[in-house]
Amino acid sequence: MRRSARRGRVVASHAGRGGTAIVRAFRRLAARALGLGIVAFARLLTAVRGIYVGMFPDTAPRVYFANHASNGDFVLLWAVLPPWVRARTRPVAAADYWMRSALRAFVGREVFDAVLIERDPAARTEDPVAQMAAALDAGASLIIFPEGRRNETDEALLPFKTGIYHLSAARPGTELVPVWIANLNRVLPRGHVVPVPLICTVTFGAPIRLQAGEGRDAFLARARAALLDLAPGAPEDAA
Repeated sequence: MRRSARRGRVVASHAGRGGTAIVRAFRRLAARALGLGIVAFARLLTAVRGIYVGMFPDTAPRVYFANHASNGDFVLLWAVLPPWVRARTRPVAAADYWMRSALRAFVGREVFDAVLIERDPAARTEDPVAQMAAALDAGASLIIFPEGRRNETDEALLPFKTGIYHLSAARPGTELVPVWIANLNRVLPRGHVVPVPLICTVTFGAPIRLQAGEGRDAFLARARAALLDLAPGAPEDAA
């Protein structure tokens, strides 16, 4: 009787592990299918074009830093990347937003593989810069928005927060690629649920790095200028 009971527990244990493996495989499959669906929808809605200025797509760990005017910004940037680059690129996003429901948590973690940052310092158990540096060390690229929030002003770009500088100081050899997302704020204006089909562009500029001895303010000004240079109507664009 004892042997039978032990044998039953072993069989149940193996069955449980097999069931867990099946669930995990199904979640991976569902995440992949949903990710492909998001890419197809974003491309269909916006007819987005990726424009590369002074750089080419690469799987080397990079930090893509972009302007932030719409909730769909990182989705469009992520979607326009070539598949082999997209697979290794992780958006940096707010944990309080993506962990608000089981569905959002699945999309944020499983589909986008986002680096989830606690915006409230009192709620943090990890240093955000350390989280991003660890992702770079593991071979991932990152998508960040140095303005820190959506730009709803008449200014082309808000002042940058210091996180991009601290990340660059922690990993000074990492390339930082400025990316200008044009027109998406008109596709998905604040407060609107139904998007408006419009053509968008995502322009990738020449990478920059933190220079030896470069101070925080000088670096932030240079990074901000590199991004503004890609905006429609910038001097280079007008020329």
